[in-house]
Amino acid sequence: MSQNVKVEAAKKGPKYKRVYLELRGALMDGTHRRGDKLSSENELVERFGVSRPTVRRALAQLVTEGFIERRMGAGTVVANRSEHEVLAFGLLIPELGTTEIFEPICQGISQADGRGRHDLLWGPSFLKGATKEVQAEHLCKYYIERQVSGVFFAPMEHFEGRDAVNLSIARTLDEAHIPIVLLDRDIVLFPARSKYDLVGIDNHRAGYVLAEHLLLSGSRRVGFLAPPFSAHTVDARIGGYQEALHTHQGSAAQTLVTWIDPSDVPAVKDFLDQMKPDSIICANDYAAAQLLRTLSSIGVQVPAQVRIAGIDDVKYAQLLQTPLTTIRQPCLEIGSTALLAMLDRIARPAAPAREFIVDFQLVVRKSTEVDGQKQSELDHSRLSGNGDTAMSQPANDGRVPFWGSGEAMPAEREKF
Repeated sequence: MSQNVKVEAAKKGPKYKRVYLELRGALMDGTHRRGDKLSSENELVERFGVSRPTVRRALAQLVTEGFIERRMGAGTVVANRSEHEVLAFGLLIPELGTTEIFEPICQGISQADGRGRHDLLWGPSFLKGATKEVQAEHLCKYYIERQVSGVFFAPMEHFEGRDAVNLSIARTLDEAHIPIVLLDRDIVLFPARSKYDLVGIDNHRAGYVLAEHLLLSGSRRVGFLAPPFSAHTVDARIGGYQEALHTHQGSAAQTLVTWIDPSDVPAVKDFLDQMKPDSIICANDYAAAQLLRTLSSIGVQVPAQVRIAGIDDVKYAQLLQTPLTTIRQPCLEIGSTALLAMLDRIARPAAPAREFIVDFQLVVRKSTEVDGQKQSELDHSRLSGNGDTAMSQPANDGRVPFWGSGEAMPAEREKF
């Protein structure tokens, strides 16, 4: 039954019911924002043409149901939250459709138990052909006009000036008093920390786990490749990668990090020639897939000559010509956790900013495969206690270095 039909039906019943239903409808459709002061009893008496006791009875029912509250010295105001309120959340995810992890994250938000109804607004497309930062700014304004209850925001990446745009969007939502929960990444670079709740994996640990996996299975020169202007999560992954190198290689550790487009053939060739990695961790699966295609085009075999790993475990990771070793992000769990974080933020707007860390899984596939027998020997050595877990003397996995089987191995490779 629609609100108008309910109001019309109430006209035949108690007078307070009509007052109650009309006020309740205005509270639910966004006419009144949380914290707004409601009309006084005298104003409501005049507006509805009823007695003061009738108005008070209608208001008492709204208080009982949690729609409004009485405050000393402030009168009657719209409550912060109600079980009966249908919360509407905006999704501000510029990478949606290009970065695969965000679709299942949105699915997790949508399907999560929010202790009541909640709607997700994906927002309309503005200014076709405009840059994604312009699109994001327009979408931000759209959500403010709709007076959404909160916004799930995945900060933008892959263009110069992204930090300024992300901060501008956050300030705009702050001024509109709309709560923000960040997905996957912060809007500032470590060690700085924004004032917003953040939900994602421990990216530092993810970088460490990947690098350690490669080192413990025989790699000696592990590189890290990231496209320019990547998200701040990539810096955290690089930090974990560097820590793993120093943990397992000590003073001999050599960081091999490059910020290049993985589809840029000359740049990839220069990286291989100058740094001579035997394994490469990519910022994410998309970068790894691009790198695999580039390596194939120049005749470098994976994993025979160089091993490749990514992060995300997108759908196509296991469908690539060389299935990809990667870190699997639990996207549905990230989404459901993000909703719980948002609901708690709405209930406690003054609470300090928090990070909600969801665990991940290392998925090993062919792209980092080593000779089966040698891998078995490595595993047996570590499990039996005969091997040094610090990898002071890693086994040679028998792979041919991509710089040529007849060329001497770099001196750094003899150090570990």
